[in-house]
Amino acid sequence: MIKFDILTIFPEMFSSPLNFSLIKKAQEKGLLNINLHDIRNWAHDKHKMTDDSPYGGGCGMVMKVEPVEKALAAIKDRETQSQVILMTPQGRPLTQKIVTELSEKKQLIIFCGRYEGVDERISTNLVDREISIGDYILTGGELPALVLIDAVSRLIPGVLGNAQSTDNESFSHGLLEYPQYTRPAIYKGWSVPDVLISGNHAEIELWRRRESIRRTYRRRPDLLKGIDLSTEDMKILEQIKSEDT
Repeated sequence: MIKFDILTIFPEMFSSPLNFSLIKKAQEKGLLNINLHDIRNWAHDKHKMTDDSPYGGGCGMVMKVEPVEKALAAIKDRETQSQVILMTPQGRPLTQKIVTELSEKKQLIIFCGRYEGVDERISTNLVDREISIGDYILTGGELPALVLIDAVSRLIPGVLGNAQSTDNESFSHGLLEYPQYTRPAIYKGWSVPDVLISGNHAEIELWRRRESIRRTYRRRPDLLKGIDLSTEDMKILEQIKSEDT
């Protein structure tokens, strides 16, 4: 089981997405334990303030260090493999490799930033990892936190109905996934490739590998730089390149 503890000033944003589909079923099975924590509960001033104006001037507000530190001290499990994550556009881009690493932890504390940003003392003293889901700006870290929870949860044994479902997905082995088809075999003249209904499993596997390489080369050629392709894969890639010239 993995435990998610989410630090946010808008816990209501999570109630609906976390109560549907696989995430809901995984919680009911005891595979996931998801807890929402309102950072305001650790703000002890009269107005429960979690932000203040930045030193040095400038627009916007900055999230305060005190309530975040107190919240972490209260919820962090010192006896398990825990990791504190700040969702921020300045973090490392989220990849399947990072998702896999995080799925092996026992507790993930996800801090959702807001406003102009967070006090730098949070990043330097309280956070283990900063993660971004893309080079764009959102109003807060709540939606990125949901993306992270969903991605990590899928790798927890028992969450997916078939344990092999993640084996050939895009990014699992560096390449994009091959095209998928289902019934009917022909619809409005659009046909399923003959090899997929041939029953020849060896040919099907070869076709899938070829199409996975083709799709990666055409859509995300940058991914090929970090993949150790076999000699046979390289032959397939060179053939695909020649077809496109």
